[in-house]
Amino acid sequence: MAFFGNNIRPLLLVGAIFLASCSAEPRSLADYIGALCTTSFRSASPEEAPYLAENVGAMTKMMIDMGIRPTGDVDRDFVAMMTPHHQGAIEMALAELHHGRNERLRRMAQEIIITQQQEIVAMRLAVGEPLSPPVASPDRSSPAERADASDRYHSAN
Repeated sequence: MAFFGNNIRPLLLVGAIFLASCSAEPRSLADYIGALCTTSFRSASPEEAPYLAENVGAMTKMMIDMGIRPTGDVDRDFVAMMTPHHQGAIEMALAELHHGRNERLRRMAQEIIITQQQEIVAMRLAVGEPLSPPVASPDRSSPAERADASDRYHSAN
């Protein structure tokens, strides 16, 4: 307490406000984020709109799912909040794979998917939660992209 001196009351007030906002209905935060994102994306090109819609959907779902009711077990609550956070990163990386063209970023998105899935498993195991059956990440490349990749492979070999 001596470290904070006379600043402890404002800090407690800020903390109380923060906790009160976290205990509100989780959808209101997601609605707020969705409204912010869609407002700023109105000037996006028609080509970029599907990516932005998918990304906003992933972020909104993440924020809704992160709104947990505390259980009294800090570790379980941490996992309960971090799992949707990591799942949100996976879904945003999938949006890059669906719509992105930069091969370097697409490879990074694939790595994000793998590492975030591994971290979700590790966190669940750490608190003794059962693991859900593994779900393979779908190949979201179009037939034209797969044909192009095949042609590049065959012409190089």
